[in-house]
Amino acid sequence: MHETLIATSLVDSLLELAQAENLQRIEAVELEVGVLRQVVPEALELAFQAAAVGTLAEGASLRIVEIPAEAECQRCGRRFRAALDDYLCSACGQADVRIVAGNDIILKNVVCQAAADDAAP
Repeated sequence: MHETLIATSLVDSLLELAQAENLQRIEAVELEVGVLRQVVPEALELAFQAAAVGTLAEGASLRIVEIPAEAECQRCGRRFRAALDDYLCSACGQADVRIVAGNDIILKNVVCQAAADDAAP
């Protein structure tokens, strides 16, 4: 279940961000996940909640935005939506493509609460 590894890495990244930015709490996270990663959103959500227990991200909501696969034909240059089992160019019928979208996992947005400034009166 690679969702557990993704969730653990996500929480680690959030904790690094929290430390670097002096954050008190992570409240919400938005993640873009390409369909070629074959992530099951419900499994990732559960894994994230489990990985976040006892951290500043505990209880944070996770919004997962699925990004479709997009390919560019190396022969004719056309861009088109690709499927897991179909990389044929819709214009020229060749399967010589470069994947240009749908294979990434991107931390898009984090809603957080900053720690109180100790120097403030």
